[in-house]
Amino acid sequence: MRRLIGLVLLLLAAAAAHAAELSSAAQAEIDALLNRLGTSKCQFYRNGSWHSGSEARDHLQMKLEYLVEKGLITDSEEFIEKAGTESSMSGQPYKVRCPNQEEQPSAVWLRGELRTIRQKKQ
Repeated sequence: MRRLIGLVLLLLAAAAAHAAELSSAAQAEIDALLNRLGTSKCQFYRNGSWHSGSEARDHLQMKLEYLVEKGLITDSEEFIEKAGTESSMSGQPYKVRCPNQEEQPSAVWLRGELRTIRQKKQ
């Protein structure tokens, strides 16, 4: 019986690890998103203060590394949802404001940039 339980646990762990891998295509899209944010003239609001695009890129890169290490994301949309939408510490939503544009939720901005990245690939 212990062998059966051990085998089931091993299979579940292997399935979970396999299901949560980030593909090279998703990694490329996320890298492109982070680069666009980092080189933009936009500001990123988190936890009560505004940060430069490069500071935001660094922060989201750190969150990405954690999520990938834990096997918690598999694609770009999950990255936006789990890393780019709100603070995992305070729960406050992130915002983006760019020159000549209205302030918007970061998820809206990131999804728009992702659409642009995907259109350029076609």
